[in-house]
Amino acid sequence: MIDLFAKCSVFSDQLRFAKEAGTYFFFRTIESSQDTEVTIHGRRIIMASSNNYLGLSNHPRVKEAAVRAVERYGTGSSGSRILNGNLDIHEELEKKLARFFRKEDALVFATGYQTNLGIISALLGRHDTAIIDQYDHASIIDGCRLSFGNLKKFRHNDMEDLSAILRKENGGGRLIIVDGVFSMEGDLANLPCITRLAGEHGARVMVDDAHGIGVLGPGGRGTAEHFGVENEVDLIMGTYSKSLGSIGGFVAGCKEIIQYIRHHGRSMVFSAGLAPPLVSAVSTALDIIEEESGLRARLWKNTRKMLQGFADMGYDIGASQTPIIPIIIRDTERVYQMCELLFLQGIFVSPVISPAVPPGRELIRTSYMATHTEEQLDRVLDAFATAGKQIGII
Repeated sequence: MIDLFAKCSVFSDQLRFAKEAGTYFFFRTIESSQDTEVTIHGRRIIMASSNNYLGLSNHPRVKEAAVRAVERYGTGSSGSRILNGNLDIHEELEKKLARFFRKEDALVFATGYQTNLGIISALLGRHDTAIIDQYDHASIIDGCRLSFGNLKKFRHNDMEDLSAILRKENGGGRLIIVDGVFSMEGDLANLPCITRLAGEHGARVMVDDAHGIGVLGPGGRGTAEHFGVENEVDLIMGTYSKSLGSIGGFVAGCKEIIQYIRHHGRSMVFSAGLAPPLVSAVSTALDIIEEESGLRARLWKNTRKMLQGFADMGYDIGASQTPIIPIIIRDTERVYQMCELLFLQGIFVSPVISPAVPPGRELIRTSYMATHTEEQLDRVLDAFATAGKQIGII
């Protein structure tokens, strides 16, 4: 007979070995706010792997809004929104999100992960099919697994493969789901082609734009605005833990669809409502995105500097078009070596290995903020130049 917990013991041994070998770079304890620099073991480190693209989690107005919400509403909503946890500020935020994304309605969830689970599992029935990019976020895949529908994957950003799948009739409804910005390598979904194919084949389109909101588009509305296809995208999903400086998630779309998800999305119905300080923080962050376009301009200035800097050094940065810039190394051991060398120089980056990326695509994920200074960015580039030469990558 096999002990259910045997796998845990094996993993514990592997974990201990990794820590002793100095190749464990996960769950690092940060002792400060998520800013351009963080404190780890009392040492100040440049953060070059945060999703806080506009620096709003530290913005004085955002923090003040959260404090005021605690003073008025307390720290929690104390129940599911469908019963006793539905606050007026939840509904006010939903109206603001719908207006911002130019949709009829919106729905707020407690986390981004729950948002994808709730949307997809609610909409896909037994005869329906989700068609997803093979590099889509894990929450999209898990939402498909929780539904009763079928799942088809197309090769990453391969429109010929997507078209071939759409040409096969299956008798049910079809929902194409893609990340607007792919979170590991910073490239964009081909939304113009995706929406065109969806229209030709009677499919619907949902975009997870967690990493596009506040970053892309003239008004910071994300990938659909960037490509000018807002009217062709049926559902825009997003999270608050990136540019919106908080935690939680939402979906925006036509009123009928949102009302359906509101009453059938199990991850929302059976979870407590988003905590009041988080709701107010997000609402204020949206205001800042609309009012302070200079933040986005600074983010793109920093992004262009880093894209050019890494390219000039000879690093492989893939097809990144965003503040997410991968350093593609294609070797797990060298990824860990780079992380260690960079940390010794005071730079925090994230190792990304299989299964987060396919084997042979191992990389270091870097990402940049509007609030990074020129001096900090120069230090990051200098550290990469030194580390890359030490291990023979450049």
